[in-house]
Amino acid sequence: MFGPEGPTLRELAVQALSSVEHGYDLLAPKFDHTPFRTSDRVLDATALAPLGPFADGLDLCCGTGAGAEMLAGLCHRSVTGVDFSTGMLDAARRRPRPADGPAPAWVRGDARALPFTAAFDLVVSFGAFGHFLPRELPGLFTQVHSVLRPGGRFVFPVPAPPRPTRRDFWLLSGFDAVMRVRNALWRPPFVMYYRAFRLGAVTRELTRAGFTVELGVLPGFGRRADGSPRARLVVARKAGARRTPGQPAAGDVNS
Repeated sequence: MFGPEGPTLRELAVQALSSVEHGYDLLAPKFDHTPFRTSDRVLDATALAPLGPFADGLDLCCGTGAGAEMLAGLCHRSVTGVDFSTGMLDAARRRPRPADGPAPAWVRGDARALPFTAAFDLVVSFGAFGHFLPRELPGLFTQVHSVLRPGGRFVFPVPAPPRPTRRDFWLLSGFDAVMRVRNALWRPPFVMYYRAFRLGAVTRELTRAGFTVELGVLPGFGRRADGSPRARLVVARKAGARRTPGQPAAGDVNS
């Protein structure tokens, strides 16, 4: 992370004392060389082809575009990435066009106020939910519900929280504690909490937003000692019949 291509400790400190948006603008040129980028392992394990085919897909909080690149192989008509960081979108635009599927469109927007109508069959998100406080989840999920067509799906992986006996538990808990102190003492806040996104609360709020929720297992991550999966795939479906990809629907907007 502190190698020649990644950010320096000083750069990370400056970013951490910025707002979330400006911090990611600063980090964007080196983001793909940090552990913050969604790993290829997670992207490869999130196998969505059995749920398709899809016509139009949206990568929510797309960052530099790794998830949108995956969507290009699943959605035959359009792929859109939305993020509120101009710097991250600029980095995404510099990515090579996917070998298969449509070239992604990059849109600046806030996930809590999405600039779309019901234009998508699939919405995905990878690793962004730590930037939303628990009280923001109802509004966030309502926004996603509004941009999906009937029968569309909102899909994202959720890792199991580490046990208190694991070193990762204390590392993540310590990080969250430091961020809470930082936000209590410094403005603007930088919302980034690793342990605020709890699966039980997530499924409850998705249901309240109008989704039917199914939980799958990501077998590539194995199981814990008690047999429970190390990572799950949340598949939240909007009510209604899915139309055949390519069939026009009222209110379609291709971004």
